[in-house]
Amino acid sequence: MAARRVLVTGCSSGIGLAVAARLARDELRRFKVVATMRDLGKRGPLEKAAGDSLNETLEIKQLDACCEASIKECVDSLPDRRVDVLVNNAGVGMIGPLECQSIDAMKELFDTNFFGLARLVRELLPDMKRRRSGHIVVMSSVMGTQGLLFNDVYSASKFAVEGFCESLAVQAMKFNIKTTLVEPGPVVTEFERKVYEDAEKMELSGTDEETAKIFREIYLPYSVKVFASLGQTPEEVAEQTVKVITAKEPPLRHQTNRLYTPMTALKHADPTGRLPLDAFYKMIFKHSSVFNATLAVLRVLQRRAGKK
Repeated sequence: MAARRVLVTGCSSGIGLAVAARLARDELRRFKVVATMRDLGKRGPLEKAAGDSLNETLEIKQLDACCEASIKECVDSLPDRRVDVLVNNAGVGMIGPLECQSIDAMKELFDTNFFGLARLVRELLPDMKRRRSGHIVVMSSVMGTQGLLFNDVYSASKFAVEGFCESLAVQAMKFNIKTTLVEPGPVVTEFERKVYEDAEKMELSGTDEETAKIFREIYLPYSVKVFASLGQTPEEVAEQTVKVITAKEPPLRHQTNRLYTPMTALKHADPTGRLPLDAFYKMIFKHSSVFNATLAVLRVLQRRAGKK
């Protein structure tokens, strides 16, 4: 069987880099990886991770998901414009009080996280339809199914991604095209580190004193604990992504972190939405000791899972 060509976006670091390198090192050599990034000057870490697979089963190309011309130029450079699997990973983050975020910054985030995906699918979908084959894999987030404190805009972009893909999946099925939303929870990457680093220095004069205090003294310390207890590595997410890509019948949604599943399950347990709201409110503002104890248990489970 001929190797499937996989186009991966956002490969300069983090999950995109890990996915591209893992697919390129596939022992069965089932993939030809086109690893893309906006700035080719940042290709060094990917080249190192790719090792002997560089220029064999992995090639690096420039692609800016915010530029239609860049996307078209990259796709046109491929033989027959063939992309068997798209892994849409490029994305940016944003956390903090809503009053402290500019509308322009929100638009920039949506331009990458949502419209970047829409541009790529719009370019590739006609060819996939014509061939009646393909797999659109989108790096979403658990925050695409459940909103979280101080992640209003980022979560909104992932909700948009989820709605887009769920709607498109129905049409795509008619053309034998698979659609999968990969939904990681906390992932320890340079991307996340930078987002939280910026948050610690964030100018909060645009919001009230109580909200600023909640952000600095509750949200940020809690986030550190959550990442320490539940955080996955990019390589772990990459392994889950490979399983999705190689599945005979890929799911529409796949959460990569089973320890996070109980938190998202709260939403589906109560159609009114009160259960998850009350649970998160009480954990954060009323019963912090319960929250800390729960994270301690999850940390133990995570360590045990890692030893298996």
